[in-house]
Amino acid sequence: MRHDILPDVMYSLNNADKFGKQECIVPASSTVKSVLKILQEEGYIGSFEFVDDQKSGKFRVEMKGKINMSRAVRPRFAAKTSGFKKWETRFLPARDMGTLILSTPTGVMTKKTAVEKGTGGKLVAYVY
Repeated sequence: MRHDILPDVMYSLNNADKFGKQECIVPASSTVKSVLKILQEEGYIGSFEFVDDQKSGKFRVEMKGKINMSRAVRPRFAAKTSGFKKWETRFLPARDMGTLILSTPTGVMTKKTAVEKGTGGKLVAYVY
């Protein structure tokens, strides 16, 4: 039984991209769907679709070959808008390279969107 499937998804995406796979099958959840939508908007992955397997389901993700590293953040640290720089230096390799993904009261979003809306949240994942 999996307690948190987001780390499994991020590792699967990272490995599939590293080995040049065209697609990757990952377990489905609402959080995973939100994170995949963000990765698609940022250009790290292509399209993705839900595949019903009579259980919780899976997502078939089209890989683009643009992920250098993708990881889930455990434990999910609380991040204020004033403290994003600290987390960027900790998880991302350079300034303006990569994306921090947060879970906020208004939904899952990137750090850029959270700064625009002026809200903080919990760090969920990062990708570059």
